[in-house]
Amino acid sequence: MDGNTHNLMIIPSKSQVVAVFEKIAQLLELEGENPFKIRAYLRAAQALEALSEPLEELVKEERLGEVDGIGKAIKEKITELMTTGHLPYYEELRNHFPATLFELFELQGLGAKKIRMLYKELKVASIDDLEKACQSGSVAQLAGFGPKSAANIEKAIAFYRCHTGLFRRDQVTLLAGTLLDDLRAHPHVSECQSAGSFRRGKEAMGDLDLLVSSTKPEEITQFFIHHPLVAEILMQGPTKSSVRLKNVDRPDQQGGIQCDLRIVRPEEFPFALVYFTGSKEHNIRLRSRALEYGWSLNEYGFTPQRGAAAAPLIHEERELYHAVGLQEIPPELREDRGEIAAAEKGLIPRLIELGDLKGTFHCHTTESDGQHTLLEMAAAAQELGLSYLGIADHSKSSVQAHGMSEERLSKQLHEIKKLNESFEDFHLFAGVECDILKEGTLDFSNEVLASLDYVVASVHSSFTLGEAAMTKRLIRAMENPYVTILGHVTGRILFSRESYPVNVPAVLDAAAATGTIIELNASPYRLDMDWRWWLLAKEKGVRCVINPDAHSTAGLHNLLFGVTIARKGWLTKNEVINTLSAKAVQEVLKMKKK
Repeated sequence: MDGNTHNLMIIPSKSQVVAVFEKIAQLLELEGENPFKIRAYLRAAQALEALSEPLEELVKEERLGEVDGIGKAIKEKITELMTTGHLPYYEELRNHFPATLFELFELQGLGAKKIRMLYKELKVASIDDLEKACQSGSVAQLAGFGPKSAANIEKAIAFYRCHTGLFRRDQVTLLAGTLLDDLRAHPHVSECQSAGSFRRGKEAMGDLDLLVSSTKPEEITQFFIHHPLVAEILMQGPTKSSVRLKNVDRPDQQGGIQCDLRIVRPEEFPFALVYFTGSKEHNIRLRSRALEYGWSLNEYGFTPQRGAAAAPLIHEERELYHAVGLQEIPPELREDRGEIAAAEKGLIPRLIELGDLKGTFHCHTTESDGQHTLLEMAAAAQELGLSYLGIADHSKSSVQAHGMSEERLSKQLHEIKKLNESFEDFHLFAGVECDILKEGTLDFSNEVLASLDYVVASVHSSFTLGEAAMTKRLIRAMENPYVTILGHVTGRILFSRESYPVNVPAVLDAAAATGTIIELNASPYRLDMDWRWWLLAKEKGVRCVINPDAHSTAGLHNLLFGVTIARKGWLTKNEVINTLSAKAVQEVLKMKKK
């Protein structure tokens, strides 16, 4: 979708069109264009994102003009992009700047205005240029920056480089699902499964591993390397091939994730699946355990050592674990964090599953920065089979998110009560995502908070406090009797913003003491609280709620990512409150107030 590919007839998806119009807004801001024009493109992108009808149908039936937020000129551009596969206006704008300049948008704290100044004044056109300019002192001397800004930019560059080449879980899930479905449908594939960090449920990964059992490896290899999702063949061998997949969500970025396919014989499949799922440390523990039985273990099978009894036949993973005296260990737990010892004693719990969730909380509507109305969010939740949904629009201090005043919140509360009278087997809970202010006080008075079913308290500002001050801030908020849930505990945004400094064990102690529920924010950009802390939370008796932080009806599907991380944190349905019925969860929400 850039100037080098416009002659290919590739019709973009809705997400690609949205990305193009967001990029146009960035380009116009870089050029110093009229703010109203910039906002028009951002509004159009938001309108497209919120569409419930297929974009292709609206274009084909010439109904784009009916969509709020899309004017005549932009409608014509969308139509051109959707019918020809390219947009000369966008390509011309891109050509005004070096391609490497857009790397700077990935750095925390840098917006289009600052990037424009760096480009015009210092000829900074890439992250490497910017790093040199910081080191030379020229950024610190630039008007509007200063030494502190330069130091923060250097820190942001280091953070960016740590995560270069990594992909969020949501960026990989659809690709993995499509490839697995297509491989499983192949007549010469016996079994097929993902492996590696994706199968283990990691929040981010550098590549995608797929494993196939087949007696026709040549045919499977050819099918794989010529799959429509493949952008580039990196390596092709008799049983292993590596490709670069297309970057379907970000047409402006060239580098999709690397995908490795390994093909083994059917009898080798369970051994290869355990081996290539990992983790490395988990596999070392397993091999050591196998040696105690007199067997050498690798990706192909058990090999008895001299004088040892023959190993049993293995047809699936669970049999491999049973052969070495272990309970089967779910892939998410294979991180060498005590799972082998637990499996030896039969203490691996039945982990939570998506189907265990009865409802969820922390969802936004058009009253703050959501894309869909209260009624649309309720309808979408019912379509997903949920029996309740908690609405938590932003409070007034979140001006950037169109936070609600007391009056608007009261009006929404009335609307929720009215809607609940019309539902039969569904319930809306009235809440708010209330800002935790700098000193740990809350954005609304206790009188206002008392009128709600629940309160999610979250930090959205003053991220640079020290660890002691930030920890004290969160604990003070949790001590409020009306704060039901502590939202996205560490404030991280994957690959974009580091966690603010906070003493998580101290926060968990306070949650246990005050009866505050800790959120597992299921947005793939957050997945916060991190999975590494949930076992400790569980030991302290702290309860979890898996929330999608949904800003659209599509955002409700984030629950899948949240359940994956909950499983990785050893959580069962007993520790997660939204596995309860609407009536039971209502009592849980009231407990802290009492």
